[in-house]
Amino acid sequence: MTDQVAGLLAEQARYYRELAGEYEDGWFRRGRYDRGADANARWFAEAAEVEDALERFHPAGRVLELACGTGVWTRRLVGHADTVTAADASPEVIELARARVDDPRVSYVCADLFAWEPPASYDVCFFGFWLSHVPEAQWRSFWAKVRWCLRPGGRVFFVDNLPSDLSAAVDDSLPDREKETMTRRLADGREFRIVKRFYEPHALCRRLAELGWDAQVQATAEFFIYGQATPISERVEVDRG
Repeated sequence: MTDQVAGLLAEQARYYRELAGEYEDGWFRRGRYDRGADANARWFAEAAEVEDALERFHPAGRVLELACGTGVWTRRLVGHADTVTAADASPEVIELARARVDDPRVSYVCADLFAWEPPASYDVCFFGFWLSHVPEAQWRSFWAKVRWCLRPGGRVFFVDNLPSDLSAAVDDSLPDREKETMTRRLADGREFRIVKRFYEPHALCRRLAELGWDAQVQATAEFFIYGQATPISERVEVDRG
């Protein structure tokens, strides 16, 4: 990893620590993310579409959640899983997640997801709104780590943003599609650079196929992309779990 990429990822991590108290405003369309009744209704309808897809996916067994945030998705995963390991780089959001999902089946881990090595093997790896924050320089190593942590027959489910102006806060703007960074603001006006990359379903499936994944990716009408993936060939490593 170059110093430039490392610096960008460090700034991104700081942003999400500082954002903790506002983190859920984006999902629940509050404050700066309130785009009016019509746009909010479309957002929640499409969010329900993604949530229904996750229910059908049935993330059972031992589940690893990367970038758990405040537990919005953790609470859904634990409804299916035997155990959930919920990891995030921000101790502030982990405390909020723990308050939301205080369940003995959930273990919370505070770790830099680009450096952390999962200590076990999992049946499912889930990440919500995280893939768009993985820089191109870490693309292959990220998916290699995901594959390495899956048990034979393991599966991946993910959800992320489509490039809609109405997804962002009113005082944020989408990045140039040729770039992978954008500036995000907090409610107090402080600004941070983060990685933000958008994917088109067919192109993402092709890229994952090149890395040895069989993926099915869909998009909602306006706001979200979601999909599932499995390794095309089973790994032969000894189970570490």
